[in-house]
Amino acid sequence: MKLLRYGKPGAEKPGLLDASGRVRDLSGFVPDIAGEALSPDSLSKLAKLDPESLPRVEGIPQQDLRLGACVGNIGKYVCIGLNYADHAEEAGMPIPEEPIIFNKWTSAVVGPNDDIQVPRGSVKTDWEIELGVVIGAPGAYIDEADAMNHVAGFCVINDVSERDFQLNRAGTWDKGKGCDTFGPTGPWLVTQDEINDINNLDMWLDVDGERMQSGSTATLIFKVPHLVSYCSQFMSLQPGDVISTGTPPGVGMGQKPPRYLHGGEIVTLGIAGLGEQKSLVRPAII
Repeated sequence: MKLLRYGKPGAEKPGLLDASGRVRDLSGFVPDIAGEALSPDSLSKLAKLDPESLPRVEGIPQQDLRLGACVGNIGKYVCIGLNYADHAEEAGMPIPEEPIIFNKWTSAVVGPNDDIQVPRGSVKTDWEIELGVVIGAPGAYIDEADAMNHVAGFCVINDVSERDFQLNRAGTWDKGKGCDTFGPTGPWLVTQDEINDINNLDMWLDVDGERMQSGSTATLIFKVPHLVSYCSQFMSLQPGDVISTGTPPGVGMGQKPPRYLHGGEIVTLGIAGLGEQKSLVRPAII
């Protein structure tokens, strides 16, 4: 299934994408694509529904029908840093011996086609295409062999980052990761059964039509089961939590010379089988 949330910001409704690319309303079955609606039992019940029997929503998704973030009421938005060896190299940082964990504040979360706002005082707003992992079953101290049983599905994430805030403002990376609009998420949550090999998905990102990032989940240093297990050693994971798994090379910081977002750019990105995003970057408000 491809699960999604549609409608105006703050008033999104649950839906799914049918075989023709149209949205079907799930409001009669779940209150939102969030929390317990992502549990294995809930997903199993939703999978048995005939999409043709559900009300069809007017409009074309990502055209004249706005999509919100594909997960509602996210409890934790956990991010993994330097999880591609070639990205660590372009950042001038050593390959980590363990996953690097930081947070993206949930107030950063927006829909896949919503605007990205350059924050006040920014000089180095950057882009990062990432694979998102959505938790469906709760757990702590999860065994790696059991980790995928805790995963509801996957999605596209743009881990928008302000590098000056992140690296030069005395403290953790979180300062540069959680600004408002820095978490475009979606367009849809794709359940595991639709993905043949999560470790072999092409991923890409363009700025104004120019290819900046081109990679594959095949080169992840720490794979999804390890990341789920590892994160659960430090926090319990709950349904609707999101883990963003890192970015391949090609970020603005790694360009020669570096290149950043200042406003007016169009950022387009996608992962094979998981959909695409397209966002307008708005300049900082003085």
